[in-house]
Amino acid sequence: MRNLNQDNITQAVIASFANTDNPRLKEIMISLVQHLHAFARDVKLTEAEWFQGIEFLTGCGHITDERRQEFILLSDVLGLSMLTVALNQHRPPGCTEATVFGPFHVKDAPHYPLGADIANGAKGTPCLVQGRVLNTDGQPVPHAHLDVWQSDEDGLYDVQHEGLAQAQARGTLNADAEGRFHFRSIVAVPYAIPHDGPVGALLQATGRHPWRPAHLHFKVEAPGYQTLITHVFRNDSDYLDSDAVFGVRQSLVCDWVAQADGSYRLDYDFVLNPTQGD
Repeated sequence: MRNLNQDNITQAVIASFANTDNPRLKEIMISLVQHLHAFARDVKLTEAEWFQGIEFLTGCGHITDERRQEFILLSDVLGLSMLTVALNQHRPPGCTEATVFGPFHVKDAPHYPLGADIANGAKGTPCLVQGRVLNTDGQPVPHAHLDVWQSDEDGLYDVQHEGLAQAQARGTLNADAEGRFHFRSIVAVPYAIPHDGPVGALLQATGRHPWRPAHLHFKVEAPGYQTLITHVFRNDSDYLDSDAVFGVRQSLVCDWVAQADGSYRLDYDFVLNPTQGD
């Protein structure tokens, strides 16, 4: 451990994990060190640049709280979130594809009966959302649990509004015995991810925009099926080909149909993947 230099320090750090009891933790830490050290060597990282990186990560920590998760934003804009989804969400053909979770999900959102207005006062054009939850054989998944959330027409989620006393444009509901669901909300619009912090500074420095295409978030769960975390995107939205967090999949892009009364309707069926053994 003495006289370490740029040629032997990586192996010394790897050797320090020799007594790690958890084999998966050991594998991850060894690979992490190898890649971090290789990165530093590849770009010939200076001490000033290393310190700037530490300050950047510190800033991400300082701005993160129960209403905002800057590290998820960082993972999203670097494509790591979507890569992790792609690596871990293998589903048979025909299943609804997964995409990024995002930083604005809230646990224990209000529960609504079918047909309710989950917008709950959020600004936006009214929209009826309806569809079914099915299995890979096309059979209904009865009473599936749906968790839904979206921004308002100003591109803000309820948790971004200071002092808002009630949840808006988010809620949970259960499909009926035939897997059918319907609820009222508002039309999704494009919005910019929070860019007043370190992640925004990174986007600006690299010449990137912070915008996401219009979408509605869903988390769909049912016993015996793999949990689905996904979006449904508006087909006529801007930024479908330049999503700041790389989350668009063509199978999730859908028409939001204008109605005679000025409202919209979205029809979308979710197909869940049975868990192994079921």
